[in-house]
Amino acid sequence: MTMAAAIDTREIPQLAAALEGPIAVFGAGGFIGANIVHALSAHRGDVYAVTHQSFRPWRLNDIEQRCIIKCDINSQQEVVDLFRTFKFRTVLFFAAYGAYAKQADGALIYQTNVLGLFNVLSAAEEQGVRAFVHAGSQSEYGTNCAGSAEDWELQPNSHYSVSKVAAAYMIRYWGQQRSLPAVNLRLYSAYGPWEESDRLIPALVQKGLSGAYPPLVDPEISRDFVYVADVVRAALLAALRGVESAKGESINICSGRKTTIRQVAMAARDLFGLDTEPAWGSMGNRAWDLKDWYGDPELAKAKLGWESTTSFERGLALTTEWFSANQGLVPTVYLPVDVLSPVRITAVIACYKDAQAVPLMHERLTAVFRSMQVEYEIVFVNDASPDNTAEVASAIAAKDPRVIVIEHSRNFGSQSAFLSGMSIATGNAVVLMDGDLQDPPELIPQFFEKWHREGYDVVYGRRVRREASVLMGLAYKGFYRLFRQMAHISVPVDAGDFSLIDRKVVDQMLLLPETDQFLRGLRAWVGFRQTGVDYVRPERMFGVSTNNLLRNLRWARKGIFSFSYAPLEFLLFGGLALIALAALALVGTIAIRLYDPAVPRGITTIVALILGFGGLQLFATAIVGEYVGKILEETKKRPKFIVRSIANGSRRMSTSTAVRSFIQERARFREGGC
Repeated sequence: MTMAAAIDTREIPQLAAALEGPIAVFGAGGFIGANIVHALSAHRGDVYAVTHQSFRPWRLNDIEQRCIIKCDINSQQEVVDLFRTFKFRTVLFFAAYGAYAKQADGALIYQTNVLGLFNVLSAAEEQGVRAFVHAGSQSEYGTNCAGSAEDWELQPNSHYSVSKVAAAYMIRYWGQQRSLPAVNLRLYSAYGPWEESDRLIPALVQKGLSGAYPPLVDPEISRDFVYVADVVRAALLAALRGVESAKGESINICSGRKTTIRQVAMAARDLFGLDTEPAWGSMGNRAWDLKDWYGDPELAKAKLGWESTTSFERGLALTTEWFSANQGLVPTVYLPVDVLSPVRITAVIACYKDAQAVPLMHERLTAVFRSMQVEYEIVFVNDASPDNTAEVASAIAAKDPRVIVIEHSRNFGSQSAFLSGMSIATGNAVVLMDGDLQDPPELIPQFFEKWHREGYDVVYGRRVRREASVLMGLAYKGFYRLFRQMAHISVPVDAGDFSLIDRKVVDQMLLLPETDQFLRGLRAWVGFRQTGVDYVRPERMFGVSTNNLLRNLRWARKGIFSFSYAPLEFLLFGGLALIALAALALVGTIAIRLYDPAVPRGITTIVALILGFGGLQLFATAIVGEYVGKILEETKKRPKFIVRSIANGSRRMSTSTAVRSFIQERARFREGGC
């Protein structure tokens, strides 16, 4: 059974077509939100599933990737950027936290249900949305929940119920005082396809299919069950009618029928042919559980023209049919939101003549980070590339708020590009990559495992082989081994800039004052626990390499003169050796003259000595000059790079004040915790 078939009714296609788009469904990764997304997406293409998760939620696996948007509603700027980019006309807000016993973080409950809603309401008002439907809860009634009508006193009895009461009053204020077309739907016990397997009805279905009952609470506890297709229909009717007929009001979405747990068990007995007695009380009650929890549906009939049309027995049968057709699709183990890893990764990509590679890099990085289930951001640093890299990257940033594009005022080199991206990165770790796709994003999960699981602070890519000519391959390997022998620190061989670096290491590298930086050397110099991951470095995917023999020789000089005193030591010992040789030659010449005064003086020998010593002096001067040049460069204290502009979502900072403000904003976010 397909998702649309599981929830569709004859009325939903017409309702879906009548909504004004584009449509945003917040909380789309949740049970009800996902049902709404699938119902609407079956009939139109401008439905966007908004989720806080940086990876694809399991309920949205068959939704087009372009229609899944990551947005943290607790970030006001992210929400504003989202609305300015997509210009939503209908908003269905089903994001919430705290409805389940496993979601117990009080601060996160209020932050999500109240402050997050505030951010979205503010952006919706600015955008001038046509309809705003908020998912309230039966929990707003608290202890006053038996047969409750909308005008009953609210008596909240948990953090969650208090937060939902506050949210209901926010909807009332925005709807009635600020004229936003908004309505609050107080949802009762929804159930159906795509619900978590540890909830009552899915557990009942899965156990029933195997001929047993799940653990159950007191049989006389009652609930007001509403099949999810009816909830979807109520949300669409509210967006079309309720936002005007009941602007700012709260409406119960309930059946009005009190169904006890005993009746639930009997329905399962009849459906599955069970011949055993349930183990009543084998599951403990939740702290806020009450005996009777059902509502009055009359206002929904009057204002929306809606009523629950699916009996519990029919809904249970439909849910069973769906779960039977989708065995293995629903996870059996869940990580509650408050214990999910808070890890945030920043990818910094240095770009020069990489316009063709940038879209593919973004696509591959996004897929990798979502598969890793981490928060992430992608920073493209355009180092004054002469092609259209800036335009291509900025177009991606305009659609994906997780992408930041930095443009330099001129070409400062890849090392400065990396430092530029690192300076605004907010991740717990930073991944450095070249923009030509020679550093495969698919290697990042291995870096992550070494860092996050094994405790390494730096994980670098070790190029065991290159897809390049034999001569160039030998030259690269020779340089790294020579560099390791000459450097005064331990430098890993065959390790380029491609690496994952912990936040504390990044901070130390950014504090280093030197202007002419060789990052792979500095990365080794700062220390910490480091390890490598082997990989084969492919050829550049598009165009030709910007490196040539002369550029590579400059790289070699940069590394050696930054981290080795061996050239100066060579001069010292070479000079001593030549002095000794000259002394021997002098002694030899005297001896020969004493032995045979008639031996002529050799002009060839004199010329050779003059040229030899002259060449050595020039070579010595050049080496000393390299060090003096580095000293001169460092004394100038010029900036390592100059930022021309920054693009992020709909924002483009092109003045020095705006750029500085954005960088300070990122610093505050970073210092506040990632």
